[in-house]
Amino acid sequence: MASVGLRIVSLILVLYMVMPISSATVYTVGDTSGWAMGVDYSTWGSDKTFVVGDSLVFNYASSHTVDEVSSSDYSSCTVGNAITSDNTGATTITLKTPGTHYFICGVAGHCSIGMKLSVTVKSGGSSTAPSSDTSGGSTTSPSGGGTTVNTPGVRTPSSHVPVNSSPGTTLMNMFDILAVLAAFHIYVLLVLS
Repeated sequence: MASVGLRIVSLILVLYMVMPISSATVYTVGDTSGWAMGVDYSTWGSDKTFVVGDSLVFNYASSHTVDEVSSSDYSSCTVGNAITSDNTGATTITLKTPGTHYFICGVAGHCSIGMKLSVTVKSGGSSTAPSSDTSGGSTTSPSGGGTTVNTPGVRTPSSHVPVNSSPGTTLMNMFDILAVLAAFHIYVLLVLS
């Protein structure tokens, strides 16, 4: 009887170790409205807690862009100095570093009427405040040229289809599935031994 209890505790421990792997959340910016004029992005982001590993999915018409910009360019709605820019209509940005990240539409006049978003990203699971306004990563151009530019914290996939466009859903990728299968395999081995 003690052997069964030990096996159950072992299974719970294995599952507990696996669960943090699948904690990344995919947020569709603006929910069903997408990245468009007339949406209050301050309100949209105000009830969300962003952590490293989460993704932002921007869905928008071809008349818009998603530009990551500096804090000062965000505040003044200055276009033309983007850290990264994309205009493919569907941009997924993985939040790779803690800090505040700033996004605007690079079309003249759009930012000044509210097409801008700032998100504060916390380190994974920590309740401490972000340490900087910078980010780190690289962007791969989706234009077909395959150009990789070293730029802060933005990864735009070459595919125009977002990983998961449902707001606030848990991202379940291939590594998560493999981890669950491995945990199940360990459980089966424990039960059969």
